[in-house]
Amino acid sequence: MVCGGYICTKNALCALNILYILVSLLLVGVAGWGKWFDLVSSIRVVAGVIGVGVFLFLVAFVGLCGALKHHQVLLFFYMMVLFIVFVGQFSVSCACLALNKDQQNRLLEAGWNKSETTQKDVEKSLGCCGFSFPPINGSCAATCFAINPETCETCSSTIQQYAGEVLRFVGGIGLFFSFTEILGVWLAHRFRNIKDPRSNPGAFL
Repeated sequence: MVCGGYICTKNALCALNILYILVSLLLVGVAGWGKWFDLVSSIRVVAGVIGVGVFLFLVAFVGLCGALKHHQVLLFFYMMVLFIVFVGQFSVSCACLALNKDQQNRLLEAGWNKSETTQKDVEKSLGCCGFSFPPINGSCAATCFAINPETCETCSSTIQQYAGEVLRFVGGIGLFFSFTEILGVWLAHRFRNIKDPRSNPGAFL
């Protein structure tokens, strides 16, 4: 009775939040590693990834503390925040999976025109110049541009080869974690309404 209720729900909720903590540390570590080795020079991208990692860490920490202490307020706060994150992440994941090629191209071009630092990162890593046309000012971070500019392809043609696969991968990962989030909401709701069998039978913590 105990293993099928209070203890198992508590252990499942703790394990889920430990997984979230590991994922958050991985996000922060990957962002720091990319910046340290100059793989990504855009401060906004690095700060965004680190921000997501820190937010996930804080939410998971609150959930873990609430599960360990059977704290009603922490569990309620954790449940509400996780549900909001689930709605947003599920919507974005479905949008990633539903985008057609024209929509992908417009989205990529909007992101391209937003940051010159991102343009240089993409040109350097993929060996391409410009998005749809070669750069007018004659500057490009790709190595092929210094050797023979005519051999450089535009970045749109290179990116589009991988854009569909990347969006499907991101959408799939997002859907997977969105279902773990709704699982966390269900576990937190269930755990809040279970009495601790080791406490006073008349108490409800």
